[in-house]
Amino acid sequence: MSGHSKWHSIRHQKGVADARRGQLFTKLTREIMVAVREGGSNPEANFRLRLAIQRARDNNMPMDNIERAIKKGSGEMEGTSLTELVLEGYGPSGTAILVEALTDNRNRTIQEVRSIFSKHGGSLGESGCVAWNFDTKGLITVKTDSLDADDLALNAIDAGADDVKIESGCVEIYTKPEEMEMVRSALEAKNIPIASAELAKVPKTLVKLDDKAAAQTLKLLDKLEELDEVQHVSSNADFPDAVLEQYQLQASG
Repeated sequence: MSGHSKWHSIRHQKGVADARRGQLFTKLTREIMVAVREGGSNPEANFRLRLAIQRARDNNMPMDNIERAIKKGSGEMEGTSLTELVLEGYGPSGTAILVEALTDNRNRTIQEVRSIFSKHGGSLGESGCVAWNFDTKGLITVKTDSLDADDLALNAIDAGADDVKIESGCVEIYTKPEEMEMVRSALEAKNIPIASAELAKVPKTLVKLDDKAAAQTLKLLDKLEELDEVQHVSSNADFPDAVLEQYQLQASG
């Protein structure tokens, strides 16, 4: 089992705790607002908005919150002006880290991200230094509590998935970005419950970490994700299972 892929699964579980703090809803609201400003308030004609609304629903965000975010994005309600920002850097042992942010203060966010990198054994790099190592893919996660993982994997391939990874407690389904909705719909038509679906930055190559570097990198990634302005953090770190198990205990505790 890939220690990178398992990290994705644990992060998804950790999202439940983030939702309790309200932080996840803040990030989802920002994503909806920017999607509306970029492509309009009609989800049928705006792929990014459609995706953002679906992700909000997957995370049990109330429809009132979703509608407010759409109104703020369209200017019907007063909202903050947000700028998209992609920052790139290196973690312990030279791992590549990609930080995607939506911020109302570009300089403040860059300063905060730079500070977190330097405090946790990393460094912020130049634009383009690690982005080449990531592909954008659709990532659909299905929990396998009451499902046969092998059957699910076959269903996903039949539906048009490019790749499937069977993990402990879930199956990760990778698609071309433009085919993610089609694959999701095909799975839902077979009454397969989707835990989450998002566009993800998937690394082309991984860096295996020892226990010390892995623990340090997890701390760095966690601190980056705790920033309200940060929407997504991607890494090519491959973590040892023992370190991830300890991390999972802390995340669920």
